[in-house]
Amino acid sequence: MTENLPPGGAVFDDDELDARWAHSWLPGQLAERLDGIGTPWYVAGGWALDLFLGERTREYGDLEIAVPEGDFEEVRALFPELACDVVGSGQVWEEAGAEALAAAHQTWFREPASGRYLFDVFREPHEDGMWVCRRDARVRLPYERVVGRAEGGIPYLVPELVLLFKAKAVRDKDRADFDAMLPRLGQARREALRGWLDLVHPGHPWLARLEE
Repeated sequence: MTENLPPGGAVFDDDELDARWAHSWLPGQLAERLDGIGTPWYVAGGWALDLFLGERTREYGDLEIAVPEGDFEEVRALFPELACDVVGSGQVWEEAGAEALAAAHQTWFREPASGRYLFDVFREPHEDGMWVCRRDARVRLPYERVVGRAEGGIPYLVPELVLLFKAKAVRDKDRADFDAMLPRLGQARREALRGWLDLVHPGHPWLARLEE
């Protein structure tokens, strides 16, 4: 992804985006539509943490999943009734073409008639069957190490990788997620997260907490 975005993107204010995301799907709804698909996929973000915990801990403004970039069209073909918008740098390209798809990794799936957004798909880098972290390509893992399974089989990004992504900006909700998850992480998950933070975000304040 180059993030060299084309002209013509629209900018929505927060209130409009909140309204358009107010009817986003739940993980189980999306899992039903993706049942049997050949490409690996997983729920990402805060929802992934709740799937790991086995309980819903807060409200969510959207639903994020991730798929290998090269298999995105396989996913897109399952939702012919929905429009696909590309998102990057605070802008939205409705029903975007190849140029925008190549420039940003986020795609929002939208009901054309209502304008409601239902779910967000991250198109992730991969190589030789391995998952590649979009923040730092030195972090490469087999998909079986990346994906956990909730009750009912819903795939989710393992919590140590969710927290690695959340470590970049550290918004209030990211700090809250880290605080809530830290007591739930076993030693192996703590060590993995600590190693990745050292690599991707050296000196990060969460490193000291992981030593406790």
